[in-house]
Amino acid sequence: KRCGEEGKTGDDVLLMLVLGFPGETPEIPADSAWCWIFPHPPGTMASPAVSPDSSSHEALSSVNSAPACSPTSDSENLSPDELELLAKLEEQNRLLEADSKSMRSMNGSRRNSGSSLVSSSSASSNLSHLEEDTWILWGRIVNEWDEWRKKKEKLLKELIRKGIPHHFRAIVWQLLCSATDMPVKNQYSELLKMSSPCEKLIRRDIARTYPEHEFFKGQDSLGQEVLFNVMKAYSLVDREVGYCQGSAFIVGLLLMQMPEEEAFCVFVRLMQEYRLRELFKPSMAELGLCIYQFEYMLQEQLPELNIHFRSQSFLTSMYASSWFLTLFLTTFPLPVATRVFDIFMYEGLEIVFRVGMALLQFNQAELVQLDMEGMSQYFQKVIPHQFDSCPDKLILRAFQVKYNPKKMKR
Repeated sequence: KRCGEEGKTGDDVLLMLVLGFPGETPEIPADSAWCWIFPHPPGTMASPAVSPDSSSHEALSSVNSAPACSPTSDSENLSPDELELLAKLEEQNRLLEADSKSMRSMNGSRRNSGSSLVSSSSASSNLSHLEEDTWILWGRIVNEWDEWRKKKEKLLKELIRKGIPHHFRAIVWQLLCSATDMPVKNQYSELLKMSSPCEKLIRRDIARTYPEHEFFKGQDSLGQEVLFNVMKAYSLVDREVGYCQGSAFIVGLLLMQMPEEEAFCVFVRLMQEYRLRELFKPSMAELGLCIYQFEYMLQEQLPELNIHFRSQSFLTSMYASSWFLTLFLTTFPLPVATRVFDIFMYEGLEIVFRVGMALLQFNQAELVQLDMEGMSQYFQKVIPHQFDSCPDKLILRAFQVKYNPKKMKR
């Protein structure tokens, strides 16, 4: 639908002590399916009310039996001291997960033993210290941004792969895409006074963007109004692209983190510098290229699954188009999708290829047993919630995927 070598400092030690603390965003309940490109409402996907069948249980079991959350592949380039600190951080990560599970257990039961309360209190205390250290560290990163980008790039990348804390996402995303001082920001208020030929399409679609999220719920909600403003403004500054449905999901996520003027600037930068504009052009030639490149990876790395897909006429575009067009925002619940988006802001579209291939690796054994209809249901109802409890498992597997940028360019 269109219209250099780093020396160890106190900051380095603090960095490693808090690395791994995931940012948090609200989880959104699910709604009805739309179509194959956007099989579920944005950020929610499979309904929690759906009872997985036996294949669902097997798939979740296979994911849960994967290696525990651990540092991503770039940690191999860190020094022995940094690796030791990373290992300590993994213990902190386990505390975070244990605390989360403990709280869920307490909320789901009327009776709790005293020991469970003590355990939860202890974990929460440790978590509180970790949160404080995280605030200190990310505050320093933001204030010393140029130095971190130039002299501590490996550590910054590792931090981002572990998740940007929620309250820092707005400024960090702007810094990552160099959107903090853009001339187009001064044009925003004037653009809102103009009319766009895409207005009717935008109005029709914004009600379907994060429909269960409080910020966007209701026709007269502030969220829907600012989403309309940003989409309309962009359609005026880039008349070739105008408006494309998938882009509203990305802008919606930005608006959850920052004011509309800043969201507009970030979106302009993403379109210009992150290949998104090419994806959303009327011809969608870039999307076709991404699908072709992903098929090449599938054929090379998972030949058995590739043969099965072909035998069932299960086209790559049927399940992967929304991955590229919405950056998994219409695939995973928001807490998981936002983790992927953090990495996208630093590393670009490569993370979409990596996460997509990781999903197929995790689920190959189940998928090869299903026909086309079964696979369709599996992608919609099972895959979206496999990593709710530990997104790090997905991120870890994604960075184990073989990805050759030179081959992709060819």
